[in-house]
Amino acid sequence: MSDYDPARRRLLTAGLVGASSLAVSGCDAFDMLTDRDNPVRNFIEGANGLTYRAQRILLGRDALAKEFTRADIRQPQRPNGVTNPPDEDYKALAANDFRGYRLEVRGMVSEKLSLSLDELQAMPSRTQITRHDCVEGWSCIAEWSGVPLSAVLERAKPAQGARFVVFHCFDTIERGLSGNIRYYESIDMMDAYHPQTILAYGLNRETLPVSNGAPLRLRVERQLGYKMAKYVRAIELVDRLTPFGLGKGGYWEDRGYDWYAGI
Repeated sequence: MSDYDPARRRLLTAGLVGASSLAVSGCDAFDMLTDRDNPVRNFIEGANGLTYRAQRILLGRDALAKEFTRADIRQPQRPNGVTNPPDEDYKALAANDFRGYRLEVRGMVSEKLSLSLDELQAMPSRTQITRHDCVEGWSCIAEWSGVPLSAVLERAKPAQGARFVVFHCFDTIERGLSGNIRYYESIDMMDAYHPQTILAYGLNRETLPVSNGAPLRLRVERQLGYKMAKYVRAIELVDRLTPFGLGKGGYWEDRGYDWYAGI
């Protein structure tokens, strides 16, 4: 169990978070931040970049989020966001217990992959009991089991210029006349290779439930919960984030949240 304490991390970087923390508050007061030309948003984005660099310097590559014991698990993992995607391709997979599921790994890799759940579960695994901190203000301790993302990436052999991992998800989070928008997220290669970054298929010693992101969800324990994409259908390695969504690296980031949501 690690001695690393997220509360200490927040204390170390509090002076640099400043205005950037406002963007992840989730409050209606900050709806203006969805305007990409808003000067307040531009200022906050600059502060976000400073926070990201400062936390990387202070904490380094291998610092671990605090891990707990099973005695610390006092309630089921609270679902958040979409809890049962209505998308037809997802419903078809769920109806067959995800036996037809394949995780696609593509982009800047030497070996494109298409992995079944059985293949993922046959790879080296990691189990960790960690705290999920939601931007809405609640926390929950749970035990997660899955394959380290690093193991998948090592099999795919990332190209030298790959800088980010983009997670494409099954759940449509917004529907409109111009088309449906599915959830997506991204992290950098440092977090991708962090030992606690896993693609989880188990929760509290049971199969990951649909309400918590089955068949596969990201756990990136040094960041807030909205970074931990659920219902992952594909992973794409890229050198920039501008081609996706509105170019900010994630569905909520496109709407004003921090891209780097370190805790």
